Amino acid sequence: MSVLLTGGRGRLGTELQKHLSLIAPSSQELDITRPDTIQQALISHNPVLLVHAAAYTNVSGAETDKASCWRVNVEGTRNIVRAALDHSLPLIYISTDYVFWGDSGGYKEDDPLGPVRNYYALSKLVAEELVRILPKHLVIRTSFRPVAWPYPTAFSDIYTSQDYIDIIAPEVALAITNYQNIPFKTLHIATERKSVFELAKRRRPDVLEGSKQSANVSLPDDISLDVSRWNDIKKNLKEGSKEIRN
Repeated sequence: MSVLLTGGRGRLGTELQKHLSLIAPSSQELDITRPDTIQQALISHNPVLLVHAAAYTNVSGAETDKASCWRVNVEGTRNIVRAALDHSLPLIYISTDYVFWGDSGGYKEDDPLGPVRNYYALSKLVAEELVRILPKHLVIRTSFRPVAWPYPTAFSDIYTSQDYIDIIAPEVALAITNYQNIPFKTLHIATERKSVFELAKRRRPDVLEGSKQSANVSLPDDISLDVSRWNDIKKNLKEGSKEIRN
């Protein structure tokens, strides 16, 4: 299966290529903010599926550089959607748990979205709605960290279901491989609920406890996702079921 990946040099894109054979053009060859490069890449590689992982992901940076965040996350996604429409291609879009307000946690795929906490969240929420124009699409909401915890502190007052990239990427790769057997338009891929501090201590035992009050951007209290749909899908795949129950 010929699959074209945007954001192949990013954290998720790099990890996905360890698990799947993907066409991953550089940002010079395929710049999502330049429609001409998208069209040329599709003509050159003739994929049967698009995976759109390229994104502006600096949550705090988006507050001061809104133009860049919007250009990449919204205008770039609009360009990808238009190209997918032109070529009648299905699209898998990598979204985020931040499309939810993040006060109660345990969010299911069909729970109401917003209101947004920050500008990054706004850009991803708008991008999701652009993707839904496509007849064939799958929005994967997920969240991940580098293989090693990169900061000296971690917030104990934010709860999440995110995990490390080497844990999340194989799950996303499995969804990509089996996308034709997934009868949903939205899917949450994550792990169990825990505080960010608890997650950090798994790979950096000396990490210090911190609070989101020190951040320069509005952050959620509990942004954890309900992943029961994905767990049911994996169970059916493991059992070799030809039909995944809705």
